[in-house]
Amino acid sequence: MARVLSAAVLLPVVFGVIWFLPPIAILIMAQVAGLLAFREYASLSLGFGSKLFRGLTAIGVVATVAAVPHDLVAPVLVGCSLVMATASLATGSVGSAVLPNIASSLFALIYLGLPLGIVAKLQVSAGREAVVLLLATIMVSDTVQYYLGRLFGRTPLSPTISPNKTVEGAVCGGLAGAALLSLLAPMVLGPSSVVQRALLGVVVVTLGVVGDLFESQLKRGADVKDASGLIPGHGGILDRMDSVLFAAPGFYLCLHVG
Repeated sequence: MARVLSAAVLLPVVFGVIWFLPPIAILIMAQVAGLLAFREYASLSLGFGSKLFRGLTAIGVVATVAAVPHDLVAPVLVGCSLVMATASLATGSVGSAVLPNIASSLFALIYLGLPLGIVAKLQVSAGREAVVLLLATIMVSDTVQYYLGRLFGRTPLSPTISPNKTVEGAVCGGLAGAALLSLLAPMVLGPSSVVQRALLGVVVVTLGVVGDLFESQLKRGADVKDASGLIPGHGGILDRMDSVLFAAPGFYLCLHVG
């Protein structure tokens, strides 16, 4: 019940911001989501023995989200790399942990800031309908995976990383998400062939599953069940965004490359 109630509260807010407010609103929402997700990411990183530059990395995540719509990602990433390397020198740290600490900090910008920035950019480059289509596809895929996987799942998708996820659930969720995208894409993205829509759907849902498994791998390494308890019935915000973090870049590339 907590899972359903949380979704009933959060989904209207998220989709309302996307649909009714100007692009700056989704950018701010993405930055807030990035900060909340980074807090969870930083906690998970402790399980791997990494000590992040928390303040600098939090600023870097926010800056990366803002940089994507303005095509300034490269300068921001280079600048953050230099700042973090300098900060490492200032601490006087030595030993084998120096590089992993810097790398873990910079990875947060790529893992969190870049995809959330792409979501914000999609609203400008492809319209709010494209953002809704992306999120709805992932939401349907995740929901079907969860419920049908529990009902019919027998074969573990990745026993060592996420034993509760099943091949049957992933296939059912993938088909549902891809079908939704294929059905709505002509109204949102313009004319395209059935093959093109099907391929786009497969790319989005497959990357969503990969993103889900990757976050599960992080949690497994940190020996925790959820990234946090922020959202009742769902875990943390990272638990809810994991699929989008991988699917959004793939969706964007399919629309704008080639």
